[in-house]
Amino acid sequence: MDLFPEEEKRHRASRAPLAERMRPRSFEEFVGQADLLKPGSLLRSAVERGELPSLIFWGPPGSGKTTLARLIAHASGSHFVAFSAVTSGVKEVREVIERARLERKARGTPTLLFVDEIHRFNKAQQDAFLPHVEDGTIVLMGATTENPSFEVNNALLSRMQVIVLPMLADDAIIEILRRAAADPERGLGGRPEVSEETLGLIARLSSGDARIALNILEGGARIAGKRPIAAAEVREAAQRKMLPYDRAGEEHFNIISALHKSLRGSDPDAGLYWLARMLEAGEDPLYVARRLMRFASEDVGLADPEALRLAVAVKDAVHFLGMPECNTALAQLVIYLALAPKSNSVYMAYGRASKDALEKPPYPVPLHIRNAPTPLMKNLGYGKGYEYAHVYDDAIVGQRYLPDELQDSRYWEGVERGAEAELVERLKRLNAEKAKRRK
Repeated sequence: MDLFPEEEKRHRASRAPLAERMRPRSFEEFVGQADLLKPGSLLRSAVERGELPSLIFWGPPGSGKTTLARLIAHASGSHFVAFSAVTSGVKEVREVIERARLERKARGTPTLLFVDEIHRFNKAQQDAFLPHVEDGTIVLMGATTENPSFEVNNALLSRMQVIVLPMLADDAIIEILRRAAADPERGLGGRPEVSEETLGLIARLSSGDARIALNILEGGARIAGKRPIAAAEVREAAQRKMLPYDRAGEEHFNIISALHKSLRGSDPDAGLYWLARMLEAGEDPLYVARRLMRFASEDVGLADPEALRLAVAVKDAVHFLGMPECNTALAQLVIYLALAPKSNSVYMAYGRASKDALEKPPYPVPLHIRNAPTPLMKNLGYGKGYEYAHVYDDAIVGQRYLPDELQDSRYWEGVERGAEAELVERLKRLNAEKAKRRK
């Protein structure tokens, strides 16, 4: 039996990390997401009425998802149960649901069930919540760093409100740090001293994650001892800036999209920034090289054929060198692609051709361009009348090669940019000469 439960509880709390000790205890202490809790907002109105809907909090790490769920539960007076999808399964879900059913029977109120990292649950585990959300046994609140559209079942998602928590701005992080540095009960109590400039550095290194920021502050305080916390202590505590990135998640696709669009818009500086964001966060450089090769053919194409050749060479350099040595090769390619003349004519031409190939009948190959390796095929007319271009001095013939039904189709429409301008003019001359010879 614990004879001193309150004393032991206080002792455990004093040994908790600073980020845990400084977790907000009220909406007034909750910093950085003011729009979510302003009067008239969905959350504020729901709490005031005591009619909580099931919610999904979607946002980056350290943006306040778990804290917000706890504050809502406390303000509403709900019975609160929390567990993590990382360590729990269907068995634990069923046990929680059974306790919630008994709680509702005894008190007449639903249990507020908070599931951290709800995207880690598979379809069967998520389905286990459905009937109990519908019958009011539980109010489900989930937290996720992944896009719920992709990671949460449609059936469950349709019964929940999605609340988006943006990454915390530097000024919000600085305010959180300022409170933690000064708080005499839960924080550092003003010792050691820390300047506003140092708080700003911590905020920049934390990448919008309040938990990381508080961990850096706590680590810097340990290193500094009685001395004021300076930049050297902060950098030692941080070790390396943590960039918000998930190689399989939405941020991965957001940043590669930003890189692609920056190059298409001929902005080498933006291209280099997004490249660095990916590489410094640990992205596979070969993945980046593949995407840049695609860009070279899709967005530069025939306007500068050298782009694809350079992209292939950079891919080989990336494969041979690896990170970090290959970063300059990728940067070279990014700058080249951003400044290259742009043409998506090849991309558009293939799209038109594939549309006809998929949506129209599979027209037979015209007889005169069929291969005729056997006497039977020759007797059937395969290859008959084919004009061998190399017999002619200019290698130009007036023959047609598309099926009769597609004779008027034009797939490639070149643009007069860069090297492609010459190809456009060449095609015009070829078509004119072919038309002349057909007559």
